[in-house]
Amino acid sequence: MKKSSYWKGGYASLLGVMLALITLCFIGCKDDKDSAGVAFDPSKPVVITDFMPKEGGYGSNLILYGDNFGNDPAKLKVTVGGQSANIISVQNDKLYCVVPQKAYDGDIQISICNDSGEEVAYAEAEGTFEYTKKWLVTTLVGTRYTNANDAEEKSGPFNDCGWITYQMWFSFDPQSNFDHLYVTTHKTKLLRKVDLANERVDILPQFSSGLDRPAIINWTVDENQDMILTDDRSEGSNVNAHFVFKRSTDFKNSEPLVNAKARSLTAAIVHPKNGELYYTAYYDQNIFRYDFETQQVTTPNRHFATKETIRMVVHPEGKYAYLMRYYHQNGGGYIARMDYDDNAKAFTDPYIICGTTGAGGYVDGVGDRAKVNKPAQGVFVKNPNYEGEEDEYDFYFCDEGNNCVRMMTPYGRITTFAGRGNDSSDPGFANGALRSEARFAYPWAIAYDEKRKCFYVGERGMSRDGKEQAVIRKIAMEE
Repeated sequence: MKKSSYWKGGYASLLGVMLALITLCFIGCKDDKDSAGVAFDPSKPVVITDFMPKEGGYGSNLILYGDNFGNDPAKLKVTVGGQSANIISVQNDKLYCVVPQKAYDGDIQISICNDSGEEVAYAEAEGTFEYTKKWLVTTLVGTRYTNANDAEEKSGPFNDCGWITYQMWFSFDPQSNFDHLYVTTHKTKLLRKVDLANERVDILPQFSSGLDRPAIINWTVDENQDMILTDDRSEGSNVNAHFVFKRSTDFKNSEPLVNAKARSLTAAIVHPKNGELYYTAYYDQNIFRYDFETQQVTTPNRHFATKETIRMVVHPEGKYAYLMRYYHQNGGGYIARMDYDDNAKAFTDPYIICGTTGAGGYVDGVGDRAKVNKPAQGVFVKNPNYEGEEDEYDFYFCDEGNNCVRMMTPYGRITTFAGRGNDSSDPGFANGALRSEARFAYPWAIAYDEKRKCFYVGERGMSRDGKEQAVIRKIAMEE
């Protein structure tokens, strides 16, 4: 309810001063200098005459204009939409603050209190601030440990499920309505099910037996939609690399794919319409094609080099697939595309659409002018603005070497979606606004939840403060 302006006398303490550098905005003209030293006058009313800007979102700077604000931010309280705003600096006729989160109602109020904390003066602005919701990064699952020796690998609710180290690949069960997210963790034999409906994480022991480094998850395109788990075996090329875990057994029983043997597999996709399995290996330049009907393997095409760690993601309609060079001994940093030939039922040779075969980097742009550094898992997300166009999907991917999440349009333009970027030497941990506040430490895995309209990001690394990250982050629009 809107209160009428009044005054009584005195001051109060409430909020501290932050972002002191912005106080320089108050210096520069005579009127500002004169106003800066004027204290609150209890014999006069507090008045808000205007505010700028009229609209914005969480983290935006907001300037209030008026009279008798005083000069001590510690004795002021400002709320926007009923939420407390951090005060940056104040002069008698101007006040700088930061728009708080969830300030939906938009009413702007200022209070001054006495030394006992009692409100002694109050004013409310005419008109309201139009609050714009923003995408924010939060922590969804897992625990950050100050000391890695204290860390636990365990099942449990979201707030007590230990850490989740080396998250390499995310995949939704296609029959779960986006409630069950499966997570492979490289360098461990642990595979987890993240139950988003019940907010619980479970380690699934059946995926540890007989496997070396469970890496990539796919699903068959038949009515069963069984899980295909690709194993990144460190030794022996004449061993089974892909295992089918049967849905009918609750994914407890598995069988290897006949003839699909390889070593060091870090890329595998299933064509969403025709069902062939494509994969590639670190020590082999070939891209292999496995036919489920004939149980035979062919090599229809190749990527650019041996000893090249590749990640592959296929378009939801099967039109093409992206190949991300995550690692190469001579450097890395490209995304290639291979188109699907419906007649041949195979992908064509890949061609680079972003970056180069040379060293990676960080540049937003198009084609070889754009730079990436260790691109990892990516996910296609339908963009309603593209409705009716030939390709309606943007591609979001983890840029691990740049500690950020990037986005690429169907036309090959890359922008930074979340995180700082270009700061591989300074990974960190911070939640908040996508670009201005959020920080990541070596993001590897990503998935998009079409039911909840949000992203999940898995990190493998350690932040600069020495705390093991090993958590799942969530990127979502404010609720």
